[in-house]
Formats: sequence, C-alpha cells, structure tokens
Amino acid sequence: MVDTSTNLKTHFLALPYTKKKRRVRILLPNNYSEKDTVSYPVLYMNDGQNLFFDQESFSGKSWNIIESLQSQIIPDIIVVAIDHADAYRLREYAPFPFEKVVPHAIPKDGGNGQAYAKWLVTELKPFIDLNYRTKRGFKHTFLAGSSMGALITAYTAAQYPNIFGGLGVFSIASWTCEKQLLSFCQSHPLNPKTNIYLQVGTNEGDMPNQPSNPQENQNYITNSLNYYKQILAQGFPITQIHFAIVAGARHTESVWAKQFPYFLEHLLTNNLT
Repeated sequence: MVDTSTNLKTHFLALPYTKKKRRVRILLPNNYSEKDTVSYPVLYMNDGQNLFFDQESFSGKSWNIIESLQSQIIPDIIVVAIDHADAYRLREYAPFPFEKVVPHAIPKDGGNGQAYAKWLVTELKPFIDLNYRTKRGFKHTFLAGSSMGALITAYTAAQYPNIFGGLGVFSIASWTCEKQLLSFCQSHPLNPKTNIYLQVGTNEGDMPNQPSNPQENQNYITNSLNYYKQILAQGFPITQIHFAIVAGARHTESVWAKQFPYFLEHLLTNNLT
C-alpha cells in the first residue's frame, strides 16, 4: 500500500515566466524511507490535479496513480505530478501558437509550452534530483501526459531528446498546432533508444449524454497516426513504440487510468530490465 500521509510530498516552485508558484507533488515508493540507500527512476506527469484524487480531477475521476502503483508487478518509481496552469493551461501546454480556433482558449493562446518545457528540464528535474534519491540518467527518466499534456510531452521529448528514455502520449491534442509540431519533430528527431507508449480511443470526441461526434473522433485518431508516422519517417525503430487504438475509449481520465498500468508495465519495465 502507498501511504499518502508520508509518501506524497508537496512543493510550490517558481516558474520564470509566471508570477505564481506551481504546486508539484512527489509520490514516493512506500519503502522509500526504509531503503535509504536505494535510488529510483522518475516519471514526470503533466496535469497533476487529475492524477491522484477524484475530488481534484477535472472529470471527477482521477488516473488512480496511487492504486496502480500498489501492484507488485510494477517496479518502484517516483512520480512527479506537475499541476497545470488552470485558466492558462492551453497557453502553457501548447508549444506553438494555435493554428485554429480552440474552444475556451484565450485570444492568441498557445506558445508558452517552450518555456514550460525548458523549466521542466533545466529547473524542475535538477530540483527533484537534488532533493530525492533518483536515478538521473536517460534510461530511468520518463515523461507522460494526456490531451494537451500529451502535446507538450511530445514537444519536450523532441526538444530534449537525451533526457527522457520513456514517453506516455495519451490522446494527443496536436490538432491545435499540428503542422508546427510535426515540422518541429521532423527537424528534431527523438533519441532512437526512447520507448514510447502511444494511445488513442475511437470515441475521443464523444461527450456523455450527447450525440456521437464522428469528425472529432477521427481528428484525435488522425493526430496520433500523424505523430506516429512522423517519428517513424525519421527512422525511429518501430519496436520502440507501443501504439494502442482502443475501441470505444473516450477523452477522459477514467480511460487513461485504465491504460496507465499497461503503460507502466510495458514501457517502464522495458527500460528497467
């Protein structure tokens, strides 16, 4: 069992491009304090509010990260949950200005993702490595996110190809700036030793109690396929990618929660063996 009273640590860290501090929570393995000479791999995750507790999550359902890590199959890891920027989430997670009108977006939104990625790599990761017993190298450092969090995950891995040895790219919302993302990925190839877990559902655009939205459903599938094809076009090894198209899966935390154990077992176990 993971004891959240002692194993979930909270920090409020400054970001250089905002005047507000950001909550970052660190979930430690349950045996962390007992095995004081052991170091652990680290998984950084975006949209930290949605990861641990249903009452904090946007949809009312979390990723159930704590429950997933109770499995004895999964290797012990440190999870770093980075809160999003609330009303400025879209701006912060988009590495480029939006190419089309985005619902709920602020005018001229997008573009702060480059600053966020730099902060994550050059300030947050060193802070975590300094204050916790981490395995600091490429093979033991991972990054994951869903929707816009997946978009910034894909960008960050391309911008800093020798930092993250494993990626979780769930339901990527690259339609916001897809041309720019794919062009960037073309000129910034991933490290060929990176392991990638890429997932999308067939009903990403469908909302509860609403008619099905075939066009939006296809948009998300196309986004994932285009990202997949782009990284393969660079000569990236197909054996390093697990691509799951999940029938009936929607764009919501309850779906990603079900995928999370597969992501950990497949990707993290591959890197840790």
